[in-house]
Amino acid sequence: MLREIEAYAPVEAVFGNMDEPALQASLPERRVVEVEGARIGLVHIAGPRGGREERLASSFAGCDAVVYGHTHVPQVERHRGVWILNPGSPTERRRAPSRSLIVLELAPGAEFDIEQVFV
Repeated sequence: MLREIEAYAPVEAVFGNMDEPALQASLPERRVVEVEGARIGLVHIAGPRGGREERLASSFAGCDAVVYGHTHVPQVERHRGVWILNPGSPTERRRAPSRSLIVLELAPGAEFDIEQVFV
């Protein structure tokens, strides 16, 4: 599936706990990407709820935003100047109130434009 998505646009990804072993072996656990001058940290499992925002901001020092998943619970919040983002899930809401995703737009030198979409 990842290779099919890459046919449409560049993809930066980390592995998740439900990914097949071959995909997990081909992707890192954590990654930092730069987009339009912004540094964005990526990780699937962000650890226990307690202290999560501080842990992510510290683990991805120098990043403007950190995107994580796993919980399926959406989060859009700033912690010490870093955006902490969880898009939720457009397919399995689990404990979240609804299915969701995040659209993040960046322009050179501009602030993040974050749209949380509930589906």
